[in-house]
Formats: sequence, C-alpha cells, structure tokens
Amino acid sequence: MKNNIISPLCLLALLTLSNCEDHRIPVEVPPLTISTLAVGLVAPIGVESDPSGRLFVSESGTGKNDSRIMFVATDGKTYPVVTGLPSAISPGGEPGGTDHLLYADGVLYAFNGGILYKIKVSGYMPGDIPIAGSTLVGEDIGAWVVNYKFVNDTNDSHPYNMVIGPDGAMYITDAAANAIIRRDKTGALSVLTEVPAIKNPTPVGPPFIEAVPTGITYDGTKFLIGTLVGFPFPAAQSTLYRMDLLGKLTVQQQGFTSVVDVENDGSGGALVLEYGTFGAMGWNMNTGRLLQSSPAGNKVLFDKLNQPTDLKIVDAHTAYMTILGDGTLQKISY
Repeated sequence: MKNNIISPLCLLALLTLSNCEDHRIPVEVPPLTISTLAVGLVAPIGVESDPSGRLFVSESGTGKNDSRIMFVATDGKTYPVVTGLPSAISPGGEPGGTDHLLYADGVLYAFNGGILYKIKVSGYMPGDIPIAGSTLVGEDIGAWVVNYKFVNDTNDSHPYNMVIGPDGAMYITDAAANAIIRRDKTGALSVLTEVPAIKNPTPVGPPFIEAVPTGITYDGTKFLIGTLVGFPFPAAQSTLYRMDLLGKLTVQQQGFTSVVDVENDGSGGALVLEYGTFGAMGWNMNTGRLLQSSPAGNKVLFDKLNQPTDLKIVDAHTAYMTILGDGTLQKISY
C-alpha cells in the first residue's frame, strides 16, 4: 500500500439476503461481550470461517518470509496450515505479508504481495503437516493492476480484501491503486471503478489524499466499501460507499477514521471497523473502534481496540475480530 498502513471478506458464497441477515448482528444490538480466543499470533490481519464455522487467520509475520495462515481451534489453540509465505517490513516499519482471506467451495483464497493464492482446506485437520508457501501457485493480480492505465494512476497495487458478488465474480479492493477490481469466474480481470481522492483538510502533506479502499462486502442488493485515506491519515475523513454492479459509487456515510473493514448489519446498515488514529509518532495504540452505522448515525460498540484489522460474523450470535497490535483473535458474543 502506497503511503498507507500495513501491508495488510468474507464469503458465504451466494447466500440469499435472508440467510445473510441470519448471520449479521441485529439492528437493535443486544448486550455484547468480548473475550480473547487466541493469543501469540504474529501480526494477524484476516480472519475467515468455512461453512462449519472453522476459523482461519492470516499472519503478516516478522518480515523474514514467515507469513502464515493459521487454523484456530475452538479452545484457542493454533495450528499452521500454510507456512513460509512472503513477508517484509515496510519503510515505515510495518509488517507486510498475507492480507485478507475468503472461503468458497472448499478453497481458501488469500492475498500476499499482489498474488492471489488458492488453498484447499476442506479436508484440513489440526496437526496436519503445513503446506509450504513455496509450493503454492498463484495469480499475479498486482502485476495486471500496475500495467493498467488508470485515470489517476499510482503505478502501484495492493490487493487487500475481496468478496464474491451475486454474479459469482470476485470483487477486490486494491488499496494502492485505489480501485475496485473485478475477477470473473474464468479469472479475467477488469477495473470496475476508481475511488476518488479527497481534499486534504490539514496543512501537512499533499493537497489531495488517496482514498484507499479497504473493506468490502455485499448485502444482497449492493456492495459496501470502506476507505482508510492516506497520509497524513486525518481523523473523521474516511467514507463508507455504496456501489452497484456497474461500479457507480454513492456516499452512504462519512466521518469515520481509518476504516479497515466493513460488514453488513442485516438491515441496510453496516458494521465498520476503524484501525485507529494517527499521531506524531505514528499509529496511536488502543484507538481502534467497532461501530454500527445507520442513517440515524453511528453507535460505538467497542472502543480502545489496539489496531483491529478484520471482522468476521459467523452466525447469529458470534463474530471474530483480529487485533494486530496485541497479536490476538477476539470472540464477540451477542
């Protein structure tokens, strides 16, 4: 990601809207509790589940080509599924490795360094010998994006998150090209839209700031897309967009800070995950938040989160959240 955060959606393939609602936090949020399920994760970014509720977490690693994909058991124990994936440290000192995960038809999709990997995990059992990352064959989405001539071309690519649309195609947020990429069932790629830059409200940095699309989801009628915004990462400048299948963007809600993920709340609103605020020494610890957004406004569900990166709702009562700053996977019950 260019001048943005860490070199960091979920899929329940082609669910009907009613089924989607069964897997969303209700509009009237009941009391929520949060607890730590797994600890000791190395810069976790994405969390995904299969239809049976089994959990997989991506780790960025330490920058020594040690990014991994981990299985997390119900007791919190972790088991490596894939090891030795590329990992590097950015000039800003942030780890970059495997980003978000997406499960479909027995396959776990994962982005790492612009490469889309497909990993068969339907038969995985805890304790199985891990797959060596060097044996995986991937699709170089990033190279295609870099070679594409955008209207506002950054000459960079960072495929970050993904979701399956109603047409079976994969819709990808590229957080360096600031665009939404469509990958059809054959693997053919096209650019659906570019996310416009915003005017810099601060005296620091360039006059315009990259929008940086991050989270993406589909609620049965439209896509929702969250933006992070680039340096100097001003607070309250991130936007939640609606997008149709033709790529038309419409502002749904503004005033967020550094959005990294978005999920549906089952009633046209959204659950929005904020990474945190940016200060003189970099990203401020324990400033991340999970909010519920609706036309009536935004409600804070959890605050003081230490750099959260992903939210996964698995059933009508349970969600999971990765916390990069603490190296944990949190369980939310409601």
